[in-house]
Amino acid sequence: MTQAPARTRTARRRHDREIVALAVPAFGALVAEPLFVMADSAIVGHLGTAQLAGLGIASALLTTAVSVFVFLAYATTAAVSRRVGAGDLQAAIRQGMDGIWLALLLGAAVIAVVLPTAPSLVELFGASETAAPYATTYLRISSLGIPAMLVVLASTGVLRGLQNTRTPLYVAVAGFIANAVLNVVLVYGAGLGIAGSAWGTVIAQFGMAAVYLWVVIRGARRHGASLRPDLAGIRSSAQAGVPLLVRTLSLRAILMIATAVAARLGDADIAAHQIVLSLWSLLAFALDAIAIAGQAIIGRYLGAGDAQGARDACRRMVEWGVAVGIVLGLLVVLSRPVFLPLFTGDSMVKDAALPALVIVAVAQPVCGVVYVLDGVLMGAGDGPYLAWAMLLTLAVFTPAALLVPTLGGGLTALWAAMTLMMAMRLVTLWLRTRSGRWVVTGATR
Repeated sequence: MTQAPARTRTARRRHDREIVALAVPAFGALVAEPLFVMADSAIVGHLGTAQLAGLGIASALLTTAVSVFVFLAYATTAAVSRRVGAGDLQAAIRQGMDGIWLALLLGAAVIAVVLPTAPSLVELFGASETAAPYATTYLRISSLGIPAMLVVLASTGVLRGLQNTRTPLYVAVAGFIANAVLNVVLVYGAGLGIAGSAWGTVIAQFGMAAVYLWVVIRGARRHGASLRPDLAGIRSSAQAGVPLLVRTLSLRAILMIATAVAARLGDADIAAHQIVLSLWSLLAFALDAIAIAGQAIIGRYLGAGDAQGARDACRRMVEWGVAVGIVLGLLVVLSRPVFLPLFTGDSMVKDAALPALVIVAVAQPVCGVVYVLDGVLMGAGDGPYLAWAMLLTLAVFTPAALLVPTLGGGLTALWAAMTLMMAMRLVTLWLRTRSGRWVVTGATR
């Protein structure tokens, strides 16, 4: 009678160790990424308002361009972890190399588009006459680092698939430090201004990519995996990434619609929305770390043919998602009096943000489950379902958000619509997980 509960506790502890070992370093790496932009902003901000405005516009464009290709990490993690579970490390690294080659091709294509169109893109974003030249300079130089950024994404996916999230953490921290030092030296020491900031970031990005490539190539040689581009493998990586691209674009559309609606509500509401959205994004990093662990763990179990192990791991990660969500929600409620004054002293902005923050806090357990199940289905390679589910969520969210200015309720109503969006995601992901159709075992799906 006592053996079954004992086995259950042992299995839970094993899952807990795996989740913590993968999620904690992943969280550190995720947080380190936006620090690049923060460091650039802090350094460039002392050059002048026009330079900082130009950096803001160029960074927004670059962040959007790179985030669109985040599937390079997600799809690669799922494919590599399956092969790791199947015990074929050679094929796992070979699959990872296909993702890296795809990243290089996409990076070259982005450069070919951005370099000649940089002034038009900056103008499209409404840059002022004084900020536009700085934005164009930063965008053109920084676009040269996009191939490196995409290689970092794909390589991160390879290492996550290999159950290694520590190396991405170390590389991210080293990259942040190098970026900050290079920015100071080139902007002020060499007197290059905003161009120096862009070159410093590009150099740091290529340095990170070089470290990743060294790690992956060393693994490829150890296991006898070919480093040459394989057109069939690259095509397969691209096909696996298309549904995740649709999912990402749908999510970006939701965030853009929310910001556009907030802008129509008034200056105080859009300012409060940006504050709430920044906190929401920070909380997402913590929850996304568990999702990343889910991608790697689920892919490995399915690759090993252990369907029950995958289900058990999924169940335990959902429990983690709920628990972390509750803790984050409580922290939001308790920290509101301290958090808001860090961003604004305007009482109107605070009044608009306070009830929205309560909604964000209440929604965190839901968000926790959503992120976990999203990671589980990604790890299972269930991209097509994720794409359709997110398109359906976009279709539900859009009219709800657009009705906010008409029906009233201000920013509180808008964030209620955001919570509806997360609830819709929860329903679609829970139905899929409950159906068991995602449980497809083997080295490939």
